[in-house]
Amino acid sequence: MPTAPQTTDELYQALQDNDRRPYGRTRTVTAESLAEAAELFAEPLPLVRALLELQEAYTYGSEPRKSPVVFARLLNLFDEQPDVFDEQLRHALFWRFKWVANALVALPEMPLPSLRQWLTEMRDRYEKAGLALQPYYGQAYRLAAHTGEDTDLAFELWAGRTRTQLSDCEACEICERALYHLAADDDERALRVWQPVLDGQESCQEEPARSVSYALLPLLRTGGADRARELHLTGYRACRRNPSMSSEVGRHLEFCALTGNEARGLELLAENRNLFDDVDSPLDLLGFLTGVEVLLQRVELLGHGELPTPGYAGRTWTVSGLRAEIRDRADDLAARFDARNGTSTHTDRRRDRLGRAPLLATLELTLRTRTLDDVAPAAVPATTPAAAVAHTESPSELIARARELDEQGHPDATACWARLRVLVADPGWIHPDDPALGPPARLQADLLDDEAGLEGEKDRFAEAIALYERAASLYDEAGVPGHAVLARACTRLPAVEISEERADDDAKATALANVHTDLVRLHEETPGLAPHLEARLLRLRATVLGIRFQTSRDDEHKAPVLAETDLLLAFATQHEIAGQISGAHLLRANTHALAGDLSTATAEIDRLLDRLSANGPAWHLPRALGLRGRIQLRQKDAKAAHADLTESLRLAADWPSLTAGPARLHADLAEASMRLGRPEEALRHLTRSAELDLRHGSRTDAFCTYSNAAQLSLDAGHVEDCIALLDSLLAEPDVAAGEMDDRLVAQLRLTRARALHAGEDLKAATAELAALAAESAGWDDDPGSHAMIAAETAVLLAESGEFDRAREAADQALAAHARSPRYEQLSSSLREHARLQAEQQGAEGLAGALALLADAGRVADEARAAGYEARGRSLDSALAYERGRVNAYAHQYEDALSSLDRALALLGEPSPGKDEDTGEWAECVRLAALVEGTYLQRPAPALTRLNEAVSRLDALGHTENIERLAALAGRLRDLEPGAAPA
Repeated sequence: MPTAPQTTDELYQALQDNDRRPYGRTRTVTAESLAEAAELFAEPLPLVRALLELQEAYTYGSEPRKSPVVFARLLNLFDEQPDVFDEQLRHALFWRFKWVANALVALPEMPLPSLRQWLTEMRDRYEKAGLALQPYYGQAYRLAAHTGEDTDLAFELWAGRTRTQLSDCEACEICERALYHLAADDDERALRVWQPVLDGQESCQEEPARSVSYALLPLLRTGGADRARELHLTGYRACRRNPSMSSEVGRHLEFCALTGNEARGLELLAENRNLFDDVDSPLDLLGFLTGVEVLLQRVELLGHGELPTPGYAGRTWTVSGLRAEIRDRADDLAARFDARNGTSTHTDRRRDRLGRAPLLATLELTLRTRTLDDVAPAAVPATTPAAAVAHTESPSELIARARELDEQGHPDATACWARLRVLVADPGWIHPDDPALGPPARLQADLLDDEAGLEGEKDRFAEAIALYERAASLYDEAGVPGHAVLARACTRLPAVEISEERADDDAKATALANVHTDLVRLHEETPGLAPHLEARLLRLRATVLGIRFQTSRDDEHKAPVLAETDLLLAFATQHEIAGQISGAHLLRANTHALAGDLSTATAEIDRLLDRLSANGPAWHLPRALGLRGRIQLRQKDAKAAHADLTESLRLAADWPSLTAGPARLHADLAEASMRLGRPEEALRHLTRSAELDLRHGSRTDAFCTYSNAAQLSLDAGHVEDCIALLDSLLAEPDVAAGEMDDRLVAQLRLTRARALHAGEDLKAATAELAALAAESAGWDDDPGSHAMIAAETAVLLAESGEFDRAREAADQALAAHARSPRYEQLSSSLREHARLQAEQQGAEGLAGALALLADAGRVADEARAAGYEARGRSLDSALAYERGRVNAYAHQYEDALSSLDRALALLGEPSPGKDEDTGEWAECVRLAALVEGTYLQRPAPALTRLNEAVSRLDALGHTENIERLAALAGRLRDLEPGAAPA
C-alpha cells in the first residue's frame, strides 16, 4: 500500500477495495497493513472492522495459525467495549467462533482438550448471549467426524436441531450431511442429500466447489459418469490454485487418476504447483498431498515414473521422486493428527484412498484427450511396422532398406531413418564396412536430408535450410553429387517461405517464379542424374509453380503448372516410378481444382484412384481420396465428401508413418460434419486434427485448429468444455514462456474471456479482457483488433458497474478505431455500454449514456460516409432504438418515445420473408407502446399502435411476433378510462 490511510473514511475505502481482491498473499498483506493503520485511530470501531477483514483474509487464505490470534483480539474488544459492536458486527463476531474452531482442528499441534475447551467456550458464550446452540452442535459434529469417534451421536445432536441465523449456510450443512452418509458407504443417499448444491440451488463462498470434489467418485460408482465429468470441469475451475481449497484440488487429481486421465491430472498438478508451498493449513495440505499421491502412484504404476513433474520449489522432480517425498510428508501429517486425536482415522482414510482401483478405464474429461505417452518426452520414435522389421535387421540391411524405401517415397522410410538416427547416436556405433553402402558421410547426409524434410513439414524453414546445406556438403564429400544437387534444390522453397513471410502475394509469386527458373537451370546443368533423383527434381519444379498458382490465383499461371506436371508424368511413366506418376496426377487434379474446374479435377482423381487400386502405391490412396473429398466439399456435396474422407482416414490408419495427412483429413471431416449438421462430430475431428498436428510438431497449425474447436464448443453451448480446453492450451510451456505467436494466443484468451462471460463468471471474464486490452494497445500494426478488444472490455466493465474504467476503455477503442475502423463492432459495444449505464444508474447515468450514444452516432456517420453496409442491423435504426431504451431507463419518456418512433421510421414497414427485420420492428413497436401507454399514461394511442401492428403482422403471416404485442395490449386496455376494475 503506497501510503497509510489518514482518516477513517480513507481506511474504510481501503478496506472496501481490499475486499474486492481475491484471497491470497496480496489481500492478506494489505489487510495486515490496514490493521496496523487502524491501531492509530482513537476510536475502536476502525480497528474492529480492520481486524474482521484480517481474520477473513487469514481464514480464506489458508493460514489457520493466525486466524485465532486475530479473533482473540476481537473478543477482548467485545468484552471491553460491547457497545462498539452493532447488530451486524455482533453477528459477525459470533459467526466467527466457528472459523476459530475449524482453524484449531486443522492444527495437529493443538491438543484435543484445547479443541474441546474452545467448543465449551463457544457454548458458554452463545448461552450467555441468548443464542440457540445448533451452530455449537454443528462444530461438535465436525470435531467428531474429524477424529472418527462418536460420529453417529454427534450427528443426531446436530442434524435434529432447528437452524438459526448463526448456523452454517444451507449449502455447507448439506455438504456435511452428505459426507456423513458417504462415510457410511451410502453413495446414493449422499448424492440425494447433495442434489440441491450440485444443481446450483444452494451455494456460498466454497460451495458447490467443495461438495463437487467429494461427489465425483460417488457419481462414478453409481453410474453418473457424464454428470461427474460435467461437475469436474465446473468444480475444478472454482478451486484451482486456491490455497484454502487445496484439499478439493487433490480430490480432482484423484478423480483424474481413477478415470484414465492421468495426463490431465499431471497437467492440473502443474497448474497448482503453488499449493506445495502456499498451503499453511496442515489438514488442507494432508488432503492435497494424498490426492497428489493417488495420481503419482497411478502414473508410476503405468510405467512412467521417470516423467518430469512439478513439485516443491528448489529442485527438479520426477513422478517417482515426488511420490516418495509426498508419501513421507503425508504419512507424517496423518500420524500427527492421529496422535493428537488418539485414533487411526487419518491413516486409515489415506490408506483407503491410496488403495482404490480405477473406477473407469477411460472417461473423456475434456476436448483435449491425451495419454501419458503424449506428454512423455520423445526419447525413442514411435514404433511403426517398418521400424519393427528394422529391429530384426543388421545395420547394413537397415541402411539398404531405408534407402530403398526412400527412393520409392514410401512413408515407412521415415521410421527406418529414425531407427538409424538412434543407432548412430550411440557412442559405440561403428559404420558397417560395406563398399555398397558408401562411406559414413553418405549415411550422415541421408539422415540430415530426412531430418530437413521433417523440419520443413513443421514450418521450421531456417532449420530445414541449414540441414539441407549440411547434407549437400556431406553428399559431395561422399561422392554422390546427384544427391547433393537435389539437397541444394530443396533449400529454395523454404528460403522463399522465410523471405516472404510478411510480403504480399504478388511478391511471393514473383519469388516463386524465380525459384522455378533457378531449379530449371540447376536441372539443365546437372546431366546424368539417377531417374528417381531427376523425377524428384521435376516434382519440385512442378510443386513450386503449383504454389505460385495457389498464391496468385492468376489464370495465366495455370498452364505452366500443367506443362510441368506433363513433363513429370512422362518421365515417371518412362522409368516406371509409381510414386511420381501418382504425384503428377495429384498435382494436375489440384491445379484444376484451384482453377475452379472441378469436373476436370474430379475426372483426374477418379482415373488416379482406379490406377492406385490396380497398381499402387497403396499409401497414396488416402491422399487421393482426401483430395476428392475436398473437391466434393467445394461442389457442396457434403455427404459424398464425408464418405470419401472417412474412407481416406480408415486407409491412412494402415500407414502410421503418414503424419501430416491424417490431421488434414480430420480437419476436412470436421467441415463436412458441420455442413451435415453434426457439430459434435465436427468437434471431435477438430480436436483430433489439432492433437495430431501437435504430435507432429506443427504447433501453430495445432493451436489454430484448437482455437476453432474452442469457438465451436462455445457456439454449441459447451461453455465449460471450451474453458477447460483453453486453460490447457494456455498452460503449455511455450505459451507461458511467450514463445507462441502473440496474436494467436490473444485469440485464445479472447475466446476464453467470452466463454467465462457466457459461464456467468463476470469477474474473471472482465479481468482477462482488461489484461488483453492493455496488451493489445501496443499492437501498432493491428489497431483494429485492439479497438474490438477494448470495446468488449468496456461492455464487461459496464456490466460490472465500473463505469469510469468502462469509459476509459471505450475511449481507447474509439482512438484505435480512428486508425483502423471497426464500424459495426464498435457501434454495437457503445450502444450496449450506454444501455447498461442507464439501466444501472437511471437518471444519474443518463449524461454518460447519451455521450456514448453520441459517439455511436459519429461512428454511424463515418460508416455511411465510407459506404460501409452493416452485416446485421442498420447502425442508424439500432442507435435510435437504443436511445429510446436509454431515455426510458432514465425516466425521460417523451424523448424515449420520440427516439423509438424514429427507429420505426428507419426500419420501415415489415415485409414478407424478412423474419429477422420483422422481429426487430415488432419489438420496437412493443417498447414504444409500453412507454406511451404505461409511463406516459396514454393507453389509447398505444393501443392503436399495437392493434395496427398486430393486423400488419397477421396479414404477413408473422404470427410468432404477435403474442407479446397482444399481451401488452391486454394490459393497456385495463388502463383505459372506464375500464372495469381488474
